[in-house]
Amino acid sequence: MTKKNAEFDIIVYGASGFTGRLVAEYLAAQGVKNWAMGGRSLSKLAEVRDEMGLPSSTPLVAADSDNPATLIEMCKRARVILTTVGPYQLYGAELVAACAETGTDYVDLCGEPAWMREMIDAHDARAKETGARIVFSCGFDSIPFDLGVWFLQREAMKAHGKPAPRVKGRVRKMQGGASGGTIASLTETMKAAAKNPKIIGILKSSFGLTPGFEGPAQPSGLMPEYDSATGTWTAPFVMAPINTKNVHRSNFLLGHPYGRDFVYDEMIMTTIGDAGRAMAEAIAKANPFGEAKLKPGEGPSKDERENGFYDLLFIGEYPDGTAIRASVKGDKDPGYGSTSKMIAESALTLLENETPGGVVTPGAVIAAPLLERLVANAGLTFGVEVA
Repeated sequence: MTKKNAEFDIIVYGASGFTGRLVAEYLAAQGVKNWAMGGRSLSKLAEVRDEMGLPSSTPLVAADSDNPATLIEMCKRARVILTTVGPYQLYGAELVAACAETGTDYVDLCGEPAWMREMIDAHDARAKETGARIVFSCGFDSIPFDLGVWFLQREAMKAHGKPAPRVKGRVRKMQGGASGGTIASLTETMKAAAKNPKIIGILKSSFGLTPGFEGPAQPSGLMPEYDSATGTWTAPFVMAPINTKNVHRSNFLLGHPYGRDFVYDEMIMTTIGDAGRAMAEAIAKANPFGEAKLKPGEGPSKDERENGFYDLLFIGEYPDGTAIRASVKGDKDPGYGSTSKMIAESALTLLENETPGGVVTPGAVIAAPLLERLVANAGLTFGVEVA
């Protein structure tokens, strides 16, 4: 149950950062009333508020990730904390603890599975007691994939009366780079794995976020391969290690409606023939972040965000050869423009829908209403395709 008597519906923590600003602008443009900007410095928040042309009456809340007492006080004032302050393994643990303790809902953009598992183990039980819903990965990783599979399986049930035991997620087209925060998060994850070998097991397993459950062997997705379902060569997708874990966690939390033998992978589609193979091999060898020099808090221009997009294909397959296809498309660059809208809509959906507490996923607790909001407000489309 969400808190009803909090001072604010949403506090955007990290509102002075690049992505935080985009979220603040989006909430203001959507006409959301009872929200506040949060961060370490009131003067910096005021400066950013004025730069964005937001009303001077927009509330500001000071809190510091290095000072847990300030985080507790901030959480007491909000129904939902929306945080863009990452890498989360460096700056997020105390905030998750504060939300779990105070019964405050939490949404972030985390793509750091080892840290997420640590938070599940540490705070899931307490969040269930207080009613706090701790929802990780509310951006491009992993909402289009988590909800894409959920949508496909819903349509599979309508068409065939049972879920597809095998689903392929394919990035058909995409324009827009990874965020500076994503790059920093991956760097910190690799550092953590070097210090603690136990982390490697969580990173390698598709079931790293399903404590107590280990499903069937999953495709590695690490090597280029020909995909007969699409007729193209496919290449490794850098976001797959986090997205696949979140999809399996949603299935786990929902009681395995996709099946306990569910198999899922994600790859990038290239093209046909030798050209497709060469392209897939080149992608596999390349630095997934290219020459990116972005740091957390930095991002692309407005034109670059506006001109970005993504087109995802999901293929559900049955043992008898029956198949069903669905697509998810976004109208802005995935790392910033679309992500800032998705996390904002996740927070707003939590406000409108009562569900039990715990460390959960969007696909497990708010899939249907969130999908509706994303289509209505955030430039996403979900559709069934004819093979």
